Amino acid sequence: MKKQFGVGGLAISHNPPSRVLLFPSNPNSSLSSLIFPPKMAVNLTRNAISAILDGDVNSKPLVQVIDVKLIGSSQERYRLLISDGVSTQHAMIATQLNDRVKSGQVRKGSVVQLVEYICSIVQSRNSYEGKGSVMFEPEYVEISYGLEVGVIVSCNLRIIVVLNMETIILDCEIIGNMQIPGGADTAAPKVIPNSATNGSTMAVNFMSGAHAANNGAQDFRPTVQPPYVPPPNYKHHGPIMRNEAPARVIPIAALNPYQGRWAIKARVTTKSEMRRYHNAKGDGKVFSFDVLDSDGGEIRVTCFNAVADRFYNIIEVGKVYMISKGSLKPASKNFNHLSNAWEILLESASSVDLCPDEDISIPKQQFSFRPISEIESAESNSILDIIGIVISVNPAVSILRKNGMETQRKNINLKDMSGRSIELILWGDFCNKEGQKLQELFESGMFPVLAAKAAKVSDFSGKSVGTISSSQIFINPDIPEAHSLKAWFDQGGKGITSQSISREIMPVGAKNEIRKTISQIRDEGLGRSSKPDWVSVRATIAFIKTDTFCYTACPLMIGDRQCNKKVTRSGNRWLCDRCNQEFEDCDYRYLLQAQIQDHTGLTWVTAFQESSEEILGCSAKELYMLKNEEQDADRFAEVIHSGLFVEFLLKLKVKEETYGDEQKVKITIVKADRVDFASESRYLLDVLSKQPR
Repeated sequence: MKKQFGVGGLAISHNPPSRVLLFPSNPNSSLSSLIFPPKMAVNLTRNAISAILDGDVNSKPLVQVIDVKLIGSSQERYRLLISDGVSTQHAMIATQLNDRVKSGQVRKGSVVQLVEYICSIVQSRNSYEGKGSVMFEPEYVEISYGLEVGVIVSCNLRIIVVLNMETIILDCEIIGNMQIPGGADTAAPKVIPNSATNGSTMAVNFMSGAHAANNGAQDFRPTVQPPYVPPPNYKHHGPIMRNEAPARVIPIAALNPYQGRWAIKARVTTKSEMRRYHNAKGDGKVFSFDVLDSDGGEIRVTCFNAVADRFYNIIEVGKVYMISKGSLKPASKNFNHLSNAWEILLESASSVDLCPDEDISIPKQQFSFRPISEIESAESNSILDIIGIVISVNPAVSILRKNGMETQRKNINLKDMSGRSIELILWGDFCNKEGQKLQELFESGMFPVLAAKAAKVSDFSGKSVGTISSSQIFINPDIPEAHSLKAWFDQGGKGITSQSISREIMPVGAKNEIRKTISQIRDEGLGRSSKPDWVSVRATIAFIKTDTFCYTACPLMIGDRQCNKKVTRSGNRWLCDRCNQEFEDCDYRYLLQAQIQDHTGLTWVTAFQESSEEILGCSAKELYMLKNEEQDADRFAEVIHSGLFVEFLLKLKVKEETYGDEQKVKITIVKADRVDFASESRYLLDVLSKQPR
């Protein structure tokens, strides 16, 4: 029951606050008030806090920041103490505004305009053990408690959540020369339960006051009316009816854990399969889906066990739903690639309702494409969106994963207007539907546009991107980026040569594409710094060692890449020590030792799988079979001689490595291109034109 009671001659009611008082847990302690002189240097929006607490969201008031405090351990959140010249109130700022505080754009004393904000009621329940006090922040609090030991105490907190604000005055003296208790970190009130035999309910409005004190703060002793005791007929009459009013629809970007009632209207953009798991708590199942609203906000929604069974068949990709009564938790970035700091967990009381009418204001999908040239510097395992023209499609191949399960892999090559191309690897089911359609389009002479959302970057043997479970593939999507890319390709982009960033490439840097001779590699001490040197050399392969040109490799997949570790015979099977698995067939990979020479000298180099295939024109397995199974010495020698005394433009990685106690410079061929004499002539002419005359 809500009451009015007096404190030192001041009336305290349940209306919006007009002043802040500190309530000590000890009833014999004194009360201190905040002091506001009537004259102010800046015109704040008077009574703005009361209006916001009453539901206003449109006035865009001017308030002053009295204090800023960092709270939360798992995630950074900032709490402000704001003043409108009449009242003070704590406010939480949305996480996207954290940089405003970190950069000093919002600080103590700043006058700000609240552009977007809401007032949320946070419901919480705490156990009371019969002694001591229950601590609450000085917000508007409704407290309901019983009197027996162990009874539950519940409270509703009103919190202002600031979604957007603008700084009007960066530094300003505290308006009204206010006295801020405890360095503006207002002490929390302590509520002592009544000692009567029956439970009671009490509404307390924590307010900021304008009680002037010429000779310092005065001491007040609160006078509280006796608690209301219901007649016996109404004892334990039943729970108080909950507020079932419909929740207000808000943007996804405005979601925060301090909101008691919310709803979002959004379109499902992707949905995962139902996945079963086992942990210490037992077996379970989980699935998730991503949603997008009309403001471009995205968030992941996750369901477990019975809730997953309830909603799995309801959720359809592309449909629009009204979602409410879920809880917010910090997003797990190991599994969630969305930029939102939160994700929604649906519970038994949650609601997911299909919107029957199509909402054209909500886009079908949202992309954030990266040019292929930028992926050269992207971090490994990062998730991004990519779009390009399909310039080659390789047949799907079967791969044995580490867990012994077989999967499909299909390699696609894409190019875009940045002058670069990249390898996109389709895994599993993507090889069947989308991969087969791409194969048919390409074989019919078409060059389709492919957009991949949520592709994973890999830097194994150069940069590539691959699909993961949450990836989406779109062929010839009806979006502006696809139309402009197709127009560029048809109007001349098809004939423009693009440089591949896949396989092992040289990173962009000062030494990229620097042409050196073999003697310069030695004389200039390349490779002896902490980072490798990357150079190009025009040279001829003079000798290839043929006794050990390849090794037996593990074919199992670890994540999205092949293990490739050396395997050994174990009876009639092969054993990988790294994977601790046995299998019938192994893979064969090149480990080629060769000598290269130019007009300045000769040196040893190492070539691995892709570069060796470029030199010899066949796979390591084919060459191994020629020598050891078919024992065709003539054919074997012919393949080896095909790579000798041919001029190549070799891209080399030069790095000093330690072998035992000895340090040696190791030179690795990362790419081998036969010399294009037309391009080489243009290069030489360009070099000559830059020479001093």
